Amino acid sequence: MKVLFVGDASNMHNCLADSVRRLGHEAVVASNGSTWMDTRRDINLLRRPGTLGAVRYVLDIMRALPSMRGFDVVQLAGQIFLDLKPAKVRWVLDYLKRHNGHVVLSALATDRVYYDACHDGHTFRYSDYRLGDQPSPYVNSPEYQAQQQDNWGKPFMKQYSDYVIDHIDGVVACLWEYYAAYRPVLGDRVIHAGIPINTSEIAMRELAEPPRKVKFFIGIQPDRTVIKGTDRMHEALKKVCAQRPDECEMAVATRVPYSEYIGMMRSSHVLLDQLYSYTPATNALLAMAQGLVAVSGAEPEYYELIGETENQPVINVNPLVDGDIEAKLNWIIDNKHLLPLMSRSSREFVEKHNAAAVVAQRYLDFWQQIIASKVPSKGLSL
Repeated sequence: MKVLFVGDASNMHNCLADSVRRLGHEAVVASNGSTWMDTRRDINLLRRPGTLGAVRYVLDIMRALPSMRGFDVVQLAGQIFLDLKPAKVRWVLDYLKRHNGHVVLSALATDRVYYDACHDGHTFRYSDYRLGDQPSPYVNSPEYQAQQQDNWGKPFMKQYSDYVIDHIDGVVACLWEYYAAYRPVLGDRVIHAGIPINTSEIAMRELAEPPRKVKFFIGIQPDRTVIKGTDRMHEALKKVCAQRPDECEMAVATRVPYSEYIGMMRSSHVLLDQLYSYTPATNALLAMAQGLVAVSGAEPEYYELIGETENQPVINVNPLVDGDIEAKLNWIIDNKHLLPLMSRSSREFVEKHNAAAVVAQRYLDFWQQIIASKVPSKGLSL
């Protein structure tokens, strides 16, 4: 098969492409390198700041389009897979649809389908936008206001989303949340494949014995700290470390390149990640692959979807319960004798469910199913 990945997020498509090649297929990645992460790509579509950067970006896309033809499958990184306004992204989508076999969407970020699920009052108990029946901290934050230009709740974004859904052949969800949002819309044209982690290139840091002090690690994206709940996680961590300075310490990373970020994890024991998630995402899985224990989201719905009943190593935090983060961090410190076992369980979990080759095979099976069915897009709309 010949596969074109357009766009990337947190190195996901690049990691998939590597595994697809190892499995004997051709793969090309056209992306912006996940912006500040600067991940590998075959076609560089990084948009530079300013008007000149915008003009050069459009020219780069136009020059790249002829080499983005003739693929069996085009895998898009979300509904907005280029750094352009929806109308221009739609034009590129039409081009890719005309000149390639099938177009499949990677559900890996907020879009209109997920946005609607967050607001329907029954799909999720909590989300980026709602905590129970109340708005989340993100909705009332300057961070939210700064991002309203591309708010998925606006009518023109719904129209664009409807068009994308009408012109794709399937959806692969990387998280339980996106699967739960898309399944009622597209039914069997949606699968959950998980996030690929290149475990063959990530060595586990063996923890032979419990540490004297538990070292916590947290990564912060300044413009996404409220939506991810990193602000609440960070405050809870600072509080616990201040109360128990002889028993724990913390390291904080802010906007560092991918390779450096991975290296910073290795000297820690526990990673704090997303608060409003039902699923351990890329950051948590990368840490777990190195043998860190992840404090993140891992709700029963997620474990049920992947069929995991025995090894459930993620320390799940509940954003609806006041003090739950502090309680979980204190539990880890009080039970640090369990960290060597939890470390091994974390690595084993990633190898079983998220090894890049395992996830890539799920994509390949789905693509082959779509190609074999030869069923065109059904024209479903939201």
